[in-house]
Amino acid sequence: MSILLFQSCREYEVEPPKAVVSAYDCDVFLKWNDVFLQIDRYAVGYRPGPVPHALGYMGFAAYEAVVPGMPGHNSLANLYSDLAIPKFDEGQEYYWPAVINEVYAFMMKRFFFHMETAYPNEFGLVEEMRQQLHNEYALRTTPEILERSEARGVEVARAIYDWEKEDIHAHNAFLNPQPPYNAPTGPGFWEPTIPDFVQALFPFWGQVRTFALREEEQLARLPIPYSENPQSLFFSQALEVFSTVKNIKENGPGAYEQRWLAEFWSDDILGLTFSPPARLIAVANQVVKSETMDLEGAAELYAKMGMALNDIGVAVWQSKYVYNLERPVSYIRRVMPQYYPDAANWTTLLNNPVSGYQGITPAFPAYPSGHSGFGGAGGKILSDFFEFKSNHPGTYTFTDRCHINRSEFIGTPRTLASFKDLAYEDAYSRIPLGVHFRMDCDEGVRLGELAAQRVLELPWKK
Repeated sequence: MSILLFQSCREYEVEPPKAVVSAYDCDVFLKWNDVFLQIDRYAVGYRPGPVPHALGYMGFAAYEAVVPGMPGHNSLANLYSDLAIPKFDEGQEYYWPAVINEVYAFMMKRFFFHMETAYPNEFGLVEEMRQQLHNEYALRTTPEILERSEARGVEVARAIYDWEKEDIHAHNAFLNPQPPYNAPTGPGFWEPTIPDFVQALFPFWGQVRTFALREEEQLARLPIPYSENPQSLFFSQALEVFSTVKNIKENGPGAYEQRWLAEFWSDDILGLTFSPPARLIAVANQVVKSETMDLEGAAELYAKMGMALNDIGVAVWQSKYVYNLERPVSYIRRVMPQYYPDAANWTTLLNNPVSGYQGITPAFPAYPSGHSGFGGAGGKILSDFFEFKSNHPGTYTFTDRCHINRSEFIGTPRTLASFKDLAYEDAYSRIPLGVHFRMDCDEGVRLGELAAQRVLELPWKK
């Protein structure tokens, strides 16, 4: 009987279940995002469009590489007819963090190859992080599983990067961010601004592929009709910018708060901070750390965040170069001196400590605002993940510590009561900085939230 029982047990022996993605922590995402934020700070030619584009493709690639280990989730690859993801062997075991490690290493080396000679220390962080995590994972799984997992990451990353290369308007566009562009001329149209008069950046970025935002939704609503009449709504919006900046410079009521807001959300200067779209990744990292999210949740979050940021970047830059609306500094200095004499020498609050230029304005048309679009998109993605849930039945209060140690500007942490507040603070900050009209900010947030909504509507769950 003992022999019979032993044979019976062996006959029906069940293989232990393979680990799913949710069994791991999200440390691999946090570490790679920190590397991205360091590289993004110095990535010449990457602002504004290529940054969210890279985030979109890396987040999407990481998600597609590990989604076979996420039983409740769908692959999205079949939504894109010209994309083929390598087949997955369901009979094998994978160490999922190692898969993601190779995805990020593969794609970042290719997206930022130009930094290898210009910024070798920053570029070297990519291989350093890949090797560091490889060594950690080698202690936690078998050589066979690790090799298989790393191969999975590389093959999916290669497939999606090859797909990205087919988008001729986006691939390596950072190498030529100022192609020839014949801008319309006349009152109300954008022109290069004082003091550096930089030519138009990425005038054709609106033709880049989106993940979810439909073509007919990518154009912003009509801006307020242009007018130089002091009774017009357009003039009143310019007056708001003029008066707000003037009050800050003169240290008037509420000046410190307004300057703090403007500088805290700026992230405009290459070589000083990470870029405006990457700011949303920096915020997400803080929240994810606080919530101790697992690997599955992080894979979904960063895919959605990157894809939404990519799509709003395309929509905003298409709209900017359709409407070609001038910046406040041009209107204020040309139109308003007859009513406000000191408007003739008015400048923005945006200074560049790297180049030394004072009172600059970003080198593209005003309407709609990119900061506002990125804030609207990122805020909605974060809200969908963390607000009105069982553990957060209402909005999510958090403190943004992105610039806590900065001394070149007011980087004191700011506490926000919701992710909607984040979007509107990010947007409104462009008014006291002096670089946008209020209509730019309002429409940017609306368009950003729409881009995020379309990403959220994709068939993520089974």
